[in-house]
Amino acid sequence: MDFTNKIVWITGASSGIGEALTYEFARQKAKLIIFSNQQKDLERVKKKCDEIGADCYIQFLDMMDIDNFQSITDKLVERYGQIDVLVNNAGISQRSLVKDTPLEVDRKIMEIDYFGTIALTKAVLPYMIKRNSGYIAVTSSISGKFGFPLRSAYSAAKHALHGFFETLRAEVFDHNIKVLIAFPGRVKTNISLHALTKEGKAHGKMDDGQNTGISVEKCARKYINAIKNDKKEVLIGSTELLMVYIHKFFPGLFYKLARKIKPT
Repeated sequence: MDFTNKIVWITGASSGIGEALTYEFARQKAKLIIFSNQQKDLERVKKKCDEIGADCYIQFLDMMDIDNFQSITDKLVERYGQIDVLVNNAGISQRSLVKDTPLEVDRKIMEIDYFGTIALTKAVLPYMIKRNSGYIAVTSSISGKFGFPLRSAYSAAKHALHGFFETLRAEVFDHNIKVLIAFPGRVKTNISLHALTKEGKAHGKMDDGQNTGISVEKCARKYINAIKNDKKEVLIGSTELLMVYIHKFFPGLFYKLARKIKPT
């Protein structure tokens, strides 16, 4: 896929993987719509896109503000004529034990990571079907491949995304719409800083594993290459990705290793 003048909509574009994806698409001459609830950071990202020479439009909105997704999508399609690529990247993580986590925290994570993502996808999808063309990507996690301590709701939301987007891929094949599920492992972002605790507040700490993860730039390049090469799934990370294969082929060993994770 050549991204020149393609309309690319990226959620969660104000930091981390979404920000790095924005710059990589900008370098490949895409026309960008960037989406986040962090307005100052979005403006900073847009400024850098302007320096690169890319057409970049800011859409400030929260992923829980689902009721406004359709009207915003309609206005953006009116402005640009179409959405060629939707990258569902926004989300929030978790750092709390199941026994300590009140249901409202589980619900908030599901609302942001799952319902917000599928709501936006459903708003954009009819326009892609009408054109008989489009590409939809979603950022899951290796926690979407297996359960992991301290991430029960986050892992559940990512598993749910996997089921939804695999189903969507089968349903829209005849409409020439492609679907990619990306499974990042350890990527050096601030995701652990903003992860929700049992109190529903930001964790405020950088995980050791996160801090030694691959760069967001490397992650973005692998992510976009997967889109270009029409991959159905892509695992992105380093040695931690071995856990995906251990879980699949040696489940007993996986559960033994998972039990050794110490609560923080």
